[in-house]
Amino acid sequence: MPNSSVKDERQYQALRRQGASKEKAARISNASASSSRSETGRKGGSSGSYEDRSKQELYDKANQVGIEGRSSMSKQELIKALRHH
Repeated sequence: MPNSSVKDERQYQALRRQGASKEKAARISNASASSSRSETGRKGGSSGSYEDRSKQELYDKANQVGIEGRSSMSKQELIKALRHH
């Protein structure tokens, strides 16, 4: 069923099949709709690896993006949750 808030339905469906969350798939497919797909991955700035961040920094980022259950997560669980959000 097509989602009216998604600008590139084909890419959205492909990302969902690869395991991306609905939110992440929509965000990526909408970003690539206004530019070429190859440019989309290069648009962002560079941030350090999650492994290089402290647990508190990861917790703060998880809080910012709305990951539930973050208070009981280990550093590795926070990293996994942030990567799959």
